Amino acid sequence: MTDPIADMLTRIRNATLARHTRVDVPASTLKLEIARILEREGYIQAFKVVEPKEGAVQKSIRISLKYGPRGERVITGIERVSRPGRRVYFGTTEVPSVLGGLGTSILTTSRGVMTGREARREGVGGEVLCNVW
Repeated sequence: MTDPIADMLTRIRNATLARHTRVDVPASTLKLEIARILEREGYIQAFKVVEPKEGAVQKSIRISLKYGPRGERVITGIERVSRPGRRVYFGTTEVPSVLGGLGTSILTTSRGVMTGREARREGVGGEVLCNVW
């Protein structure tokens, strides 16, 4: 697989469109940080690391998806911005806002993985991994 982050985002997108309650994603440190941000920003209910079953090699992240009181999706859109074929970087002053501040951009910076709002506040730029709204 050439882009595991895009795979994670696609699994989350497909699960929300199909109204699943949870989705499993192969684990990595970067994916754990993305899941931590999604939980903190209120896009998912929770996540936990699941140990591999018999014969499986890799741990996975079980993400519990979040829906509104009438079943409306909390994550209406999620897209990969920076890809292996086209990296997208922003400086400290040009970190974009998503949907005029209604969405969240997730960046990887020299100070770790953080939201676009946090990056602007701390005065750091970095690679934009994805946008969520």
